[in-house]
Amino acid sequence: MKIEEYLSTLPSNILSGEEIQIPPDSIREIFRFADLGENDVFYHLGCGEGTSLSIARQEFNVKSAVGIDNSKKMIDNAKKSIENDKISNVRLIEHDVLEADLSDASVILCWFMDPDIMESLMEKFEKLGDDVKIITIWAPLPGCLPQKVDFPYIMNKTPFVETDDLKKQLLAVFETECIGFVTAWEFAERYTKSIGRDNPENDRFLVIIQALTIWINAKNLGVACGEEMPESIRSYIAILKEYFGIEIEHLLK
Repeated sequence: MKIEEYLSTLPSNILSGEEIQIPPDSIREIFRFADLGENDVFYHLGCGEGTSLSIARQEFNVKSAVGIDNSKKMIDNAKKSIENDKISNVRLIEHDVLEADLSDASVILCWFMDPDIMESLMEKFEKLGDDVKIITIWAPLPGCLPQKVDFPYIMNKTPFVETDDLKKQLLAVFETECIGFVTAWEFAERYTKSIGRDNPENDRFLVIIQALTIWINAKNLGVACGEEMPESIRSYIAILKEYFGIEIEHLLK
């Protein structure tokens, strides 16, 4: 089956990231990357069970932390955790992030895989004041060049540096003049490690999928290293097809 058909068989909450929680160690990495500190008002859009809010207040001493999620279950769990730990200056809001007021935020963390959500959020982000940091995972904000990257963590800061050149955006994210197999594999491993999974035995499969996606996107945009397909890429495309029944080569333009 084609990769698109395979993805359609997965639960929607996995594809959307709705029930995938960022591990605590990755949250700390993100906060260090963002230089989060005592003068910040931190917002987490899609905060899940609120682990990031606890860490932001207890370990990074932010002025206040706000978590927004449209899941009552997640917000209720987050409230219990915050109350049990007696953490002050934390607000939890059960709400659609697209309708939330973000006007006092100085640092915003958001990780949504749905491009429509990100496009809609851009309209809100563009109305924010100067020097607000928007932290995303895996991809920068649509149509923007990032100001800082420690892949898979990406920072855009208001006012945004806009671009309609996908090549520039891709190379800015991967911080290289061209993308080869080694780069694609390394960055795929970083992403898989950062999001964490309950079943790490599947990590290699995820890395293969992500590495091939990175390289194929680079090839289609004309920023892959060299004209020929590397033998390693051919091998992994063949492995996916032979052992998993997943066909990905059709994505090459």
